[in-house]
Amino acid sequence: MNKSVSTDVLIIGGGLVGASLGIALASAGVRSLVVDHTEPEAVLKAQFDGRTSALAFGTRRLYEATGVWDYLHADAQPIRHIRVADGTSPFFVHFDHACVSTEEPMGYIAENPAIRRALHKTLACYADLLDYRAPCGITALDRRPGTVSATLDDGTGVSARLAVAADGRGSPTREAAGIRLYKWDYHQSGIVCSVAHTVPHNGVAVEHFQPAGPFAILPLTGNRSGLVWTEKKDRVNAFMSLDDAAFLDEIRSRFDGYLGELELIGPRFCYPLSLQHAYTYISERLALVGDAAHGMHPIAGQGFNMGLRDVAVLVEVLGCAKRLGLDLGSRLLLQDYERKRRADNTLMLAATDLLNRLFSNNIPPVKVARDLGLGLVNRLTPLKRAFVKHAMGQTGRVPKLMRGERI
Repeated sequence: MNKSVSTDVLIIGGGLVGASLGIALASAGVRSLVVDHTEPEAVLKAQFDGRTSALAFGTRRLYEATGVWDYLHADAQPIRHIRVADGTSPFFVHFDHACVSTEEPMGYIAENPAIRRALHKTLACYADLLDYRAPCGITALDRRPGTVSATLDDGTGVSARLAVAADGRGSPTREAAGIRLYKWDYHQSGIVCSVAHTVPHNGVAVEHFQPAGPFAILPLTGNRSGLVWTEKKDRVNAFMSLDDAAFLDEIRSRFDGYLGELELIGPRFCYPLSLQHAYTYISERLALVGDAAHGMHPIAGQGFNMGLRDVAVLVEVLGCAKRLGLDLGSRLLLQDYERKRRADNTLMLAATDLLNRLFSNNIPPVKVARDLGLGLVNRLTPLKRAFVKHAMGQTGRVPKLMRGERI
């Protein structure tokens, strides 16, 4: 006879956001079962997908409150300065963490495999409240007014009060629920890789805007940096097909030599860039989080942070409801979650879209206007301070977990 299990929340997708959600729920006393289709050993490989993630200061607070930071801090490079420049223009903006705090960095950069390793180590600390199953899939999901029922591919039956889709941009769970998307293609791709260099980066993140899109240099631990090179989609294959020496020459031409000699480390990866936003984040006993709800351009490095802000708000709503003995899948609770997240995510999606459209061109009048704007912003300390606080995730209604408070 197949086994049946009962839990509070069924989390579909155990990637960075899904695993973070399971851990955060457990820290708030809410039971969850997380299922992910990928073999854990595969995603823990050092160069699984080549990507890095920017972690805002608020994300660090969430990870501190849930225990993840204990396993991650050694692999997270503090960001103390951000420099934004427009091609070869003499105008730029320099953001310094000291304009907000003399001690705390604006955020951190960590390689995704390091984040995964930290999450998987933390999962074991919450084994009494968190059941993580991988590789594992769902063969049936039934969301009714009173309960959620699912069947795992090993025949296990699951009953829960709420299902959460954390299964990425192409979320099968979202599609099965009939939730539509606002979506458009940027006709750009992001080339990601890592380089070693002879000159220390000193915790400085750099973003050069070029006609094809931004070229970001993100500081990693040691004398290493991660690159996110946005290029027009019809030119990407030509760059990706270059041998290592020719590819490195292309990178050097965009570095201006300020980090000394460069060495390509690890493989290169390429990802298409688009914007998408779900019409709604909720359905009958279902909530969307992270990329299942919204996907944005990487120009501001905020996609992962917005996903974890979804996590922080949902955990705050569900944790409070659990203590009060309320139904965790009730429509009122889910509406509260969506109300607290939709406006914030919409604003960030619009901001990143506007930035990409404004800077990814070489139209002379637009270029003159944006360069003058960069020069003006660089002189306005109060405005720069506001930008830094926003990048740190410390503006608006900050969820408890992102203030470092337990639920």
